[in-house]
Amino acid sequence: MSSQDNKAELIGFYGGDEAHALSAWTSTSRDLTDNKKSRIPSLLKMLAENGHETPFEKSSLGFLVTTDIATHIQLLKHRIGCSINAESARYKELKDDKYYVPRDWSNEEKARYIAFMEDALMRYHDALERLVAGGMDRKRAKESARFYLPYGNQITADVMFNWRSFNHFLGLRMKPGAQREICWLAEEMLKQVKEIPGDPFKHTIQAFGY
Repeated sequence: MSSQDNKAELIGFYGGDEAHALSAWTSTSRDLTDNKKSRIPSLLKMLAENGHETPFEKSSLGFLVTTDIATHIQLLKHRIGCSINAESARYKELKDDKYYVPRDWSNEEKARYIAFMEDALMRYHDALERLVAGGMDRKRAKESARFYLPYGNQITADVMFNWRSFNHFLGLRMKPGAQREICWLAEEMLKQVKEIPGDPFKHTIQAFGY
């Protein structure tokens, strides 16, 4: 059993500034001349400022994230333009026990919580084996033993946004009033997009004020 911070890893992307601009220019001409390339920053800024966001759906950002259940639930609320598939304790026994410890707790509170989490995870495994030993089908035992797992338990999910939905996610989850865990996750995801070699989303990021 181990505690770790929540984490996100950018595992793939498609599109970027040019894809967004070309989508906007589809109604006129998609010929990408040098002159039009120079106009991409101002075009994307105009689109973002005026709420013309459909062209920003023509890209995708894929992340592999590991989060506590509470943060995972907040990710699940972003269903428009966002695809999520996560590991499930219904179909597998979660043998790689991992849990999140809040960064801003005192050491004393962390120690109490860690003891609780490790006890809960042990009870989950013990309950699964008792249920099977008592004659329950292992499939049903796995899906019901997970009721022992608290919100601090972490699961891994792959998450894919188009830029429009990613911007919506950032706008909600990087606000001062957002839960700190989802805020930190959003900040890390944006940081990794900014660090993509070649900076393909540079002008899009600037257009939305990040």
